[in-house]
Amino acid sequence: MSVAVHYTGWLHEPDALGYRGKRFDRSRDRGQPLVFQLGAGRVIKGWELGIVGMRVGGLRRLVIPPELAYGNRGIGNGLIPPNSTLVFEVELLGVESNDFVRNAR
Repeated sequence: MSVAVHYTGWLHEPDALGYRGKRFDRSRDRGQPLVFQLGAGRVIKGWELGIVGMRVGGLRRLVIPPELAYGNRGIGNGLIPPNSTLVFEVELLGVESNDFVRNAR
């Protein structure tokens, strides 16, 4: 099943409003959604689990522990440090067919 989402990602900050610390990524900044196939291992495990059950048009906040994100390796030359909990706000734009993928962009 393919899905298209817009999302914003932050480092988890326990003392910050909404637990959102430094923003590290936002799909709308690139002007197109992220399209990927669920179960193909193209996104972190926390996304695979967190998107299940969403409805098209739905918004969901995902708080993802390190073991379901990038673990002790981190990524992006320090952009996401090792052992980081991540916070994502995800909007599900569409599911499945090739027509939806073209139209979501």
